[in-house]
Amino acid sequence: MQRRHVLQAAGAALLAAPPALRAQAPEQPRLSIAVGGKNLLYYLPLTIAEQRGYFKAEGLDVTIVDFAGGAQALRAVVGGSADVVSGAFEHTINMQAKGQRLRAFVLQGRAPQIVLGLNPKTMAGYKTAADLKGRKIGVTAPGSSTNVMVNFFLAKAGLKPSDVSIIGVGAGQGAVAAMRAGQIDALSNLDPVVTMLQRSGDLKVLSDTRMLAEADKVFGGPMPAGCLYAPQAFIDKHPATVQALANAIVRADKWIQAAGPGDIIKAVPEGYLLGDRAVYIDAFLAAKGALSPDGSFPEKGADTAFRALASIDPEIARATLDLGAVWTNAYVKKANAKYPQG
Repeated sequence: MQRRHVLQAAGAALLAAPPALRAQAPEQPRLSIAVGGKNLLYYLPLTIAEQRGYFKAEGLDVTIVDFAGGAQALRAVVGGSADVVSGAFEHTINMQAKGQRLRAFVLQGRAPQIVLGLNPKTMAGYKTAADLKGRKIGVTAPGSSTNVMVNFFLAKAGLKPSDVSIIGVGAGQGAVAAMRAGQIDALSNLDPVVTMLQRSGDLKVLSDTRMLAEADKVFGGPMPAGCLYAPQAFIDKHPATVQALANAIVRADKWIQAAGPGDIIKAVPEGYLLGDRAVYIDAFLAAKGALSPDGSFPEKGADTAFRALASIDPEIARATLDLGAVWTNAYVKKANAKYPQG
């Protein structure tokens, strides 16, 4: 009886509390996150948040739905079959230009980590980017950030996207097999695929945005990469749920920065290792510096992303956009206050 009275009193106190206090529990504890290539180091914080129970610790029951590339993950949320995207930051800008209001609220990667490289078998005589004309270039999926990277590289060389054939090869063994079989002449992809091909001599790097300095040089400023973003309507309706997601990813970001290769190997599913732990460790060490240390978006990040997209997309170049509406650090600031040490 005493226990029942205590519980009843606690419940009454909660109901009497101000709305801001009562809203701490997620409004939608069960939700789905769409991602394109979950095994990629680009999305390592998402996997760590899942595997180490950070989502559950925030009162969330998260289902992660994996797609071949970020473009499909984006379509899942726009179409209503998923709630949130773990995807490339620039999609928020692309979609605002199309009239869709999406906002990024926690960062996973502070550099794109995308590597564009040649197939040494089919491009042995490569001298300049002009040699890519008429060639087949593999990307995770058409329209994804790996495709944007190709377009950006081509534009700098005076080539159009239509000057090459874009082939979707995924983000795993399919991409490795396509390269080794000579089915594609170049590849725009991420780790661990890139490191595996480098180690076997099946990829000659042209542009490597795993390094912050190289990414800043390529894009002309800080280029936010993997993040969680959602429709503005979802964020407005579920602020505590969004805060819980941000909390989990910030904890994952911080854990990764403090982790060693052995910790990572134990934390990720065996299937992510592509059959070679040494390759995955090398890939992790190559990508670690490009992962966000605390989930915060750089102030000039949206400007950089807009310039990059505008340089390859006339529709975006002509558009008048509100770049402040595609990102926010409000949730990240609260997450860092709650978990200063991760």
